Parts: sequence; structure tokens; C-alpha cells
Amino acid sequence: MKKYRIITDSGCDISAEDEERYGIDIMSFDIILGGEAIRERIDITGHEFLERIAESEDIPKTSQITEYRFEEKFTECVEEGVEDVIVVLINGAGSQTLSNAEAAAERLKNEGRSGNTRFRIIDSHTYSTGYGYPVVEAAKKLEAGQSVDRVVAYLEDWFSCCELYLLLFNLRHAKKSGRIKAAAAVMGELMNIKPIVQMIDGDTKVIAKPRGEKKAVSDLVELLASRAIPKTPFVMGRSLATELEDEFIEKYKAKTGAQLAMIESVGSVVAANAGTSFVGVFIKGEKRR
Repeated sequence: MKKYRIITDSGCDISAEDEERYGIDIMSFDIILGGEAIRERIDITGHEFLERIAESEDIPKTSQITEYRFEEKFTECVEEGVEDVIVVLINGAGSQTLSNAEAAAERLKNEGRSGNTRFRIIDSHTYSTGYGYPVVEAAKKLEAGQSVDRVVAYLEDWFSCCELYLLLFNLRHAKKSGRIKAAAAVMGELMNIKPIVQMIDGDTKVIAKPRGEKKAVSDLVELLASRAIPKTPFVMGRSLATELEDEFIEKYKAKTGAQLAMIESVGSVVAANAGTSFVGVFIKGEKRR
């Protein structure tokens, strides 16, 4: 029996291969799309979900993982004699999921049901592969024999530096989700504006408004090159705009020499806000905490 376990949620967009290879425990979000209930990762893959959204007029709605589900999962860890449980979850500013996990761990502790198991609950402050990548890296480090404390420090360092940028090619979902005001979205579509959206620690803002896809990709490369710590890896969430994503990757690598560390299809959380046609990039910027 392992002395540790890593738990995360399905918003991490980790591949099924990495999930199985490193024994990562991924708890699924429940999604409603067009009146249909869908269990993320169980009933549908990330790519299949993007295709479904592209064909639907509805915006997917994601429900939080409940305190009861966390209590069940944490009790299972205690009963199996796991010493350290590292729990990395979606941005706490945008979901009740983190608070529910903290409440479940506190309940077990207060009721004397946590045994010798220690729960390390970490707010990723971000989305998608922005926490999926460091979770996989954390699993690799633990497998290689690094201490839990050292791995937790690695995770907290990454999340204190991670920055997300979305280059949106279609504003329909951003308008419906409220990320971009309806009037601004309509004007943007009329003027062929492809906004670049910055998301850091729950703070979302449009930071550039280039016109046209090619100009937008070039502007994103320049912007990220000025923000990222030199030579640090970058991570991406894949949409259906694969040609433009590949163009960005080629140009960003040539500009910075940085390597792409992970790229996986995004799931419901990002798709509900960004839609199905975008470039989504996570970089390591200057430390904030």
C-alpha cells in the first residue's frame, strides 16, 4: 500500500494514460448539457465534449464536487492506511469544490475519524492543464522518492507563478458566460477582434484586442515571451482550433526556446467559458505569493 495518494478533480484535463500510469485519483465533475447529465471523463472524453459543445446552442453547466463525496473519498484513504493525501483542486475563487474538500477533511479530524492520515489540500488558483501538469509532475517526483513536503512545496511554488492566457477566436461562449460583456462581444465580432484574456488567481481581464487570427497569434507570442520566466516550460489546453494552436507553438518555441510540457484537450470548465475555438496557454511568471 502506498504511503501517499494524489487526488484531483476532472477539471485538471490530465490524460487517461497519465491518470493510470501514475495512479492519480481523479474525481469527476457532473455536467449538464442540453438537459443531459454527463459525468466528465467517465461518460465522455475531453475531445468528444468539445465536439458536442460545438454542435450545441447550450452552455454546459458544471456542478461542484460535494462535501459528502470528499468525505467518502477521504474515509477510503484513512481505511486503506494512506499516510499523506495530496489534494489539488480547481481554482477556489471560481468553485465551491475546494471549500467542500476542506470541510470534509475538517469533519473527519473533528470527529476523530482521520486516524494517522494527513490531508494536504491545495488551491491551484487556476484551471485545466495549469494544474494537471504539475499534478503529473508531483506524481513523478513522489514515485522517484521525493518527500511529500518537498512535493507540496513544488506544487505551491508552481501555483504562485502560474498565469493563464486565452486567445479567443469565437466570442459566443465568453459572452454567454459573462467573461466578456455582450455589447463588447458583438462589437468584437463585427470588427474581427480576437481578444487575449488574462486569468490570474481568479482575476479575469482582456489585455489586448488584436484584429485577425494571424495578428492575434503573433501578439500572443510576444506578450507571453515578455511575461514568462525565460526557458521555463509552457503548458496548453487544446481546443478545436488545432492549426492556430500549432502555429502558436512553433512561433513561441522559436521566439523563446521554451518547451511544450503538456497539451491535452480541455474539458467542461474551460469550454463553458472559452468555447471550442481558442489558444489556451499556461506559463510560469513572476512569483506572487
